[in-house]
Amino acid sequence: MLLSAVIPVYNEAESLAALHAELRAVAAANQYDLEIVFVDDGSRDQSWTIVGELAAKDPLITALRFRRNFGKAAALDAGFAAARGDIILTLDADLQDDPHEIPRMLAELDLGYDMVSGYKQVRHDPWHKVLPSRVFNWLVSRMTGVWLHDHNCGYKCYRREVVREIRLYGELHRFVPVLAAARGFRVGEIVVNHRPRKFGRSKYGIERLVKGFLDLLTVKFLTGFGERPQHILGSIGLLSLSLGALGMFYLAVVWTLSRIPGFEPVHLHQHLPAVLYSLAALLFGGQMLSMGLLAEMITDRVSAQRDAYAISDRILSGTDVDLSNHREHGGGAQGNTEKAEAMIDE
Repeated sequence: MLLSAVIPVYNEAESLAALHAELRAVAAANQYDLEIVFVDDGSRDQSWTIVGELAAKDPLITALRFRRNFGKAAALDAGFAAARGDIILTLDADLQDDPHEIPRMLAELDLGYDMVSGYKQVRHDPWHKVLPSRVFNWLVSRMTGVWLHDHNCGYKCYRREVVREIRLYGELHRFVPVLAAARGFRVGEIVVNHRPRKFGRSKYGIERLVKGFLDLLTVKFLTGFGERPQHILGSIGLLSLSLGALGMFYLAVVWTLSRIPGFEPVHLHQHLPAVLYSLAALLFGGQMLSMGLLAEMITDRVSAQRDAYAISDRILSGTDVDLSNHREHGGGAQGNTEKAEAMIDE
């Protein structure tokens, strides 16, 4: 079984040789066939030069270099596409992820999980990074129902089927467990050793909290309503339409009563705010319903290219029918007729 270690690299020249040596030592000690995939995400130091020197000595190194910095999600996505292993590992290049944890992660994977995420229970990072991370992880677990202590940990282990079905872009690498669970994969977690940083500096600042929250809303929408956007957009639209219609009905009743002798006459300026709010609610509701319909049309087009379900196992009948070939040739009665005619000719 071939293991592939996918490692995003961004200005990590000082740590690459040591990381490669550790990975090779762990692979030799445990008799793993280990492929290493380095993805240089537009480094401005000597990282690519170091990777080239390592690749010249190690035939099981695959290396990719981006023209500029596209982000960690893009680096992982490119690494997944290049990896050939049945099991894929991801870890950072800064030596804070301990390669000696690989046997434990693989053992956890053998318990029936499709993906195992690391949990840096003891973190060697400043408090102003640890505290927001704890809050963020709790919020992600609460909103998505995938309860992990450390969603953002880059140290993860996957079966190949997981990375085939997950598309990463933007900053969605933080939510791989959520995306995997939404596709029906089993997600596990183990405590891993987190080592102090020896080289370089953290690539993340305070701005990632804002981006992370916005991405969380995106993931919540994609995993909860990605196949049925009208359910959320239409619900908001119907609620807004109902409030607007209720406001207009109230104004109509008040205006009608004001025309009856004995009731106080109504002036427009007295109810102008209610008129404006009601009209705004009606317009907003109509827009949300329209957006929902357009989103459903787009989803229908996308779903035609990708199944809206995931099959974990398959048992074919004794006739061993090739369903993909059957579908390509039209299927149904016409496909069966063609097969029958071919058998008669033979």
